Amino acid sequence: MKDRRRIDLKALAREAMVKYGFEPEFPRSVITEVNAMSPDLSSPRQYDIRDMRSLLWSSLDNYDSEDLDQLEYCEVGKSGEVLVRVAIADVDHFVKKGSHTDRHAAHNGTSVYLGVETFPMLPDRLSKGISSLLPGEDRRAMVVEYTVLPGGSVRNGGIYRALVNNKAKLVYEEVGDWLEGAAPVPVSVSSIPGLEDQIRLQAEVTRRLRSRRMKEGALDLETLEAEPVMKGETVHSLAIQEQNAARQIIEEFMVAANGTMVHVLGAAKIPMIQRVVRVPKHWDGIVETAAAYRYTLPKEPDSKALAKFLDRQRAADPERFPDLSLTIVKLMGPGEYVPFVPGDTPIGHFALAVVDYTHSTAPNRRYVDIVNQRILKAVLDEEAVPYPGHELGRLAEWLSDREKASQKAERFMRKVAAALLLERRIGETFDAIVTGAAEKGTYVRLLDPPAEGRVVEGERGLRVGNKVSVRLLSTDPPRGFVDFACVKKPPR
Repeated sequence: MKDRRRIDLKALAREAMVKYGFEPEFPRSVITEVNAMSPDLSSPRQYDIRDMRSLLWSSLDNYDSEDLDQLEYCEVGKSGEVLVRVAIADVDHFVKKGSHTDRHAAHNGTSVYLGVETFPMLPDRLSKGISSLLPGEDRRAMVVEYTVLPGGSVRNGGIYRALVNNKAKLVYEEVGDWLEGAAPVPVSVSSIPGLEDQIRLQAEVTRRLRSRRMKEGALDLETLEAEPVMKGETVHSLAIQEQNAARQIIEEFMVAANGTMVHVLGAAKIPMIQRVVRVPKHWDGIVETAAAYRYTLPKEPDSKALAKFLDRQRAADPERFPDLSLTIVKLMGPGEYVPFVPGDTPIGHFALAVVDYTHSTAPNRRYVDIVNQRILKAVLDEEAVPYPGHELGRLAEWLSDREKASQKAERFMRKVAAALLLERRIGETFDAIVTGAAEKGTYVRLLDPPAEGRVVEGERGLRVGNKVSVRLLSTDPPRGFVDFACVKKPPR
């Protein structure tokens, strides 16, 4: 029997970071620079900074998150309108363009979450400290305003500098269970006067926004990514992050906030970086996939028709739906960053069913958000944009590459974790669903635990979506390999 103690997960995580072109450690120059930064709210220049610390701001995130990028607050207006304010951490105030910290962040491009260890884009003193919107702390922020109408349409507002104070750090699971009727009001909500009504209002705004996007053809996809749950240095289990009502609040609020960012920059006729998902090149593959489920899609790409097909399949077969979603995601192609000059024809985001979209709401975790924040400030201050067009183009290409690299590193470590979890269960039989069947190999996802691996025996004739029984043949944790034999195929 293999000895799990010989597997150094953190060492493997660092090796994966290096393999995919990241710098896992902060250089001394960065640490020195960050340690010298001051959380002082004063400014050498007289900016128009609004004092909004009295508002009932709150954050929604994972229970262990400390790199808090956003706060939310809503106010009911006339005729059923709701004014939404989203406060975004002012990371650019601390991370100046061309500094040691900036160059390192630009190289890595993103925080990388490998389950066994997180590699933040910015040092903890910044991302979990003075630039994080931590509860009870006065912080600098960029506040995005927009109004949501009763029908779910958005009237874009403005963006401005502000001082904010987070009144409550809320957790997705607790708030989600409450909003879905599965649990009472969390103490983190009930203990603060007015917060229960505030979160209910945010949930209503989310319902409006989401309903509107779905009518426009937004794709309600659901993919399963099993993250390792650690006990000390050991992989204890694999957990799937499930969508819930609280996560939907952040998703919808940020989609609208990012749309407002594009609107503000576009009105100023300023080049920016947009986030796009192109009209699928492999639409014929999506049509064929739907046909296998006895559903006819039009020959030309149509997000509304695809959304209807996905809604039907979610209702008909929720167990297999995540794997269908994954197939559709692969056929659509990846999201990417592109430079955009106002006046050009926008590419849009096919999956979200929005035309104007970017990333600007997570500057502690993504470098593109810092870039767009700097461009925004140039507009507000009537200064020259700090990025010429050719530099934006290079950045967009590089940051798209960094995102893909982070996803590869994350997938690899999920495979390593699965191999470790299963290595003492060689010879056991599991129920599984086929998730991939192509020349490069046939792959399955176990129902419990939700680990993935390759079928190396008995794979002939298997198709995506088939329910099968597989026997575990071998694992190789350092390489992330899990091999199965198919022992029971679906009836023909």
